[in-house]
Amino acid sequence: MSGAGPESLIFEKSLPGHRGADFPAAGVAPTACGDRAAALGVPADDVALLLPGVALREEPPRLPEVAELQVVRHYTRLSQLNYSVDTGFYPLGSCTMKYNPKLHDEMAALPGFAALHPYQAEDEVQGLLCLLYELEQALVEITGLKRASLQPAAGAHGELAGILMIKAYHRDHGGAGRDTVIVPDSAHGTNLASAAMAGYRVIEIPSSTRGLIDLAALRAGLSERTAALMLTNPNTLGLFEEDILEISSLAHEAGALCYYDGANLNAVMGKARPGDMGMDVVHLNLHKTFSTPHGGGGPGAGPVVAGAKLEPYLPVPLVRRSEPDGTFGFDYDRPLSIGRVKGFYGNVGVMVRAFAYILRMGSDGLTRAGEDAVLNANYLRVRLRDWYDVPYDGPCMHEFVMSAAKQARQGCTARDIAKRLLDFGIHPPTVYFPLIVSEALMVEPTETEDILSLDRFVEVMEQIDREICSDPETVRQAPHTTPVRRPDETQAARHPVLRWSPQP
Repeated sequence: MSGAGPESLIFEKSLPGHRGADFPAAGVAPTACGDRAAALGVPADDVALLLPGVALREEPPRLPEVAELQVVRHYTRLSQLNYSVDTGFYPLGSCTMKYNPKLHDEMAALPGFAALHPYQAEDEVQGLLCLLYELEQALVEITGLKRASLQPAAGAHGELAGILMIKAYHRDHGGAGRDTVIVPDSAHGTNLASAAMAGYRVIEIPSSTRGLIDLAALRAGLSERTAALMLTNPNTLGLFEEDILEISSLAHEAGALCYYDGANLNAVMGKARPGDMGMDVVHLNLHKTFSTPHGGGGPGAGPVVAGAKLEPYLPVPLVRRSEPDGTFGFDYDRPLSIGRVKGFYGNVGVMVRAFAYILRMGSDGLTRAGEDAVLNANYLRVRLRDWYDVPYDGPCMHEFVMSAAKQARQGCTARDIAKRLLDFGIHPPTVYFPLIVSEALMVEPTETEDILSLDRFVEVMEQIDREICSDPETVRQAPHTTPVRRPDETQAARHPVLRWSPQP
């Protein structure tokens, strides 16, 4: 990209002779006084001792030649280009990209948490162990289950742990022949991947015309070979599975267990508990639902919470409280456990944030968060359904799915609309998921956006639809204001450029 576009957008910043640091030459002997550069030098004999000749370069490395001022300006500008929920609306469906109070970051950064070492003795970390124990009790209450392991590093990791627990349970209860897992066709892709990684064959069942699990298809899919049913409630269409009690009963009658993907728990906190729905094991996304900034590959935490049948199989160690002295420690004495699933004890900073969030919100606050998320999603659904098709219209939960099929017939796809949103400083919603909706646009406003943000999003989406009618090329060529516009996504995935290389 060297030489392309305005100076501020030129990628290649290196210019011969520019320096951001000035080091004395190696091999210069220190002087008694006066010459600061020489005084900071390294004697030749010491160079030979510290860096054997085989390790010495024959010529300087081909590093960028950039002055300090340009380095500072470059990285400052890059930081200003980052899009985040701190700078704009982020309606990324199925990911709950909501604002999280900065106070919780301060709590996680307290030296008593952040400066602990994983190998410290248990009697030196009683405060943290108490926090982890109480966090587990809160998650158990929220989900309506029995015990939790906080170890898993993120949602998919918790999913795999839960499926491995199900596999161990069937192994111990005469179910070795149960080799299939049922998932709805609207499921998160990680559900299928986790089941496959655990060695199961995945059976996908279609959704009904209402976007819910088709009970007839479920009955047909269940058999003596079914190990588990994996589902999300509300599902990825943002719809609550109204037949959830019958669904879990059918699975249990067939000898299968029920796995609950907690990615959408934000919608039902304080209203409905997975344990009361008949779920046997749940993973939670602390980085979606319980106040950790989400995105960019981490950090995350995916605790797995189990009911009575699967509690013995939880990963070790669990945090225990000893009586009568009330001290805390790790419990490894669990013979049926599937074992350790992560080094040390998970992402503790994420757990501190979650605990702070739960304490601050309380049961009423968590319930209100879910109510507001549902209210915001339904507000957008109703405001936008005259402009964009909503295939499964009707009251939704925390998210809903529109279709840009009508706009695609006019020459502009869901991807084009997503790209055009960038010109207005709005992060696009999830596109082309779930797969059962053509030209899908999946919108999740979360509970933290106010009416002004929602109204502006509606106005922008209406404007884009008008542009598709009057000036479709503007939408097809979007974005127009970003440094990177339309990279070749296939090539970027197959041949990523992960490091700087000098120009030939």
